[in-house]
Amino acid sequence: MPSPLRGLCSFAAWRLSSAFLASGWAALEAMKRHGQLFDHIASFENLLGAAKGAFAGKRFRPEPAMFHYHLETNLLRLGEQLRAGVYRPGEYRAFWIRDPKQRLISAAPYRDRVVHHAVCRVVEPIFDRTFVHESYANRLGKGTHRALDHATALCRRFPYVLKCDVAKFFPSVDHQVLLKLLARKIKCPATLELLRLIVYASNPQEPVSPYFPGDDLFTPLQRRRGLPIGNLTSQFLANVMLNPLDHYLKETVGVDGYVRFADDFLIFGTQKQALHERLADIRRFLAGYRLELHARKCVVLPVKAGVPFLGWRLYPDHRRLKRQTGLRFQRKLKALAESYADGAIGLDVIHSSLASYAGHLKHGDTWGLQRKLLDATVFTPPGRTAPAKPGNEFPKGSRRANWQAMLEAARKIKREAEAQ
Repeated sequence: MPSPLRGLCSFAAWRLSSAFLASGWAALEAMKRHGQLFDHIASFENLLGAAKGAFAGKRFRPEPAMFHYHLETNLLRLGEQLRAGVYRPGEYRAFWIRDPKQRLISAAPYRDRVVHHAVCRVVEPIFDRTFVHESYANRLGKGTHRALDHATALCRRFPYVLKCDVAKFFPSVDHQVLLKLLARKIKCPATLELLRLIVYASNPQEPVSPYFPGDDLFTPLQRRRGLPIGNLTSQFLANVMLNPLDHYLKETVGVDGYVRFADDFLIFGTQKQALHERLADIRRFLAGYRLELHARKCVVLPVKAGVPFLGWRLYPDHRRLKRQTGLRFQRKLKALAESYADGAIGLDVIHSSLASYAGHLKHGDTWGLQRKLLDATVFTPPGRTAPAKPGNEFPKGSRRANWQAMLEAARKIKREAEAQ
């Protein structure tokens, strides 16, 4: 056999053996159960790292500040309570928001948030190795924009898409089903008991009473359901709950074009009829986990008409912000301007908010939208009168159609105020 051909065959054999080894390791990892985790969760070093993670962005809030004023004492007491088995989660503070639809947000006491971070620091990496690549929510190295990039790339490959949404996902999560999924990977009794405490401590969520095959009249009333939106653990547990669906679609069904972010997911294909059949299969599969798809939001669309996903409308060659998202940005900018005029916030808050908006909007074709938003918004310092026509008098540069000009104008106002 000629030398180049022999080398090519050797390379092909090496790649094939590597693929078999990788699939074998993945299968072993999927079956492996982990024990002796609780001592790591309750260790002072892990609790200290968890406290730093929970404290990020909250240093000026009263409850975190009080906890960190006696940080070492509080962490030692918390570790003792965990090891003694006397730790009990506190009550949630719940409030409603509309962004754009109404949602119940639940804020756990700061002490419990430290425990949530401590659990996720140890348990989440174990499950993350079993998650599919196409799952993008609340994972290191993933996120919204990478999910959008992946979906846009799939829009260039396939003519049709099945858009799906799990109906009232967080209020519908069944506690027994979730704890069984956790027990597939964790065999440490103390860790499972701590996870059970966190799951069962969930405050009442929106009422959901679906019936599934095998239920009697009282089954929906007897089973505990719901994860609080706002918990770090809820974001992680959502991926655990939907991980079987990911593997079913990727490995059993053999879906090629797939992307999921939390409870929203897209399935791409070449034939509309096949996607409609796939929708029926997904409904049957999710019923086994006591979840159901939204009756009106699950549709098959041609990609060229635009794919609504994560606040954007995706096309094969460009990306547009959805109208609702643009209106939401407009309301937030108006609220920022009013708060600044009243003296409730400073320029540092405006800087960070504008930088956040700019970072999000740069991922699509939003030049005209940015210009419209900036033309309609004037940040007037406290004690000054807003100009009759926005942008003509103050601040200079605020009507320029880019976010860098707006940031520079805000910095100029700050320099003028400091000079006075």
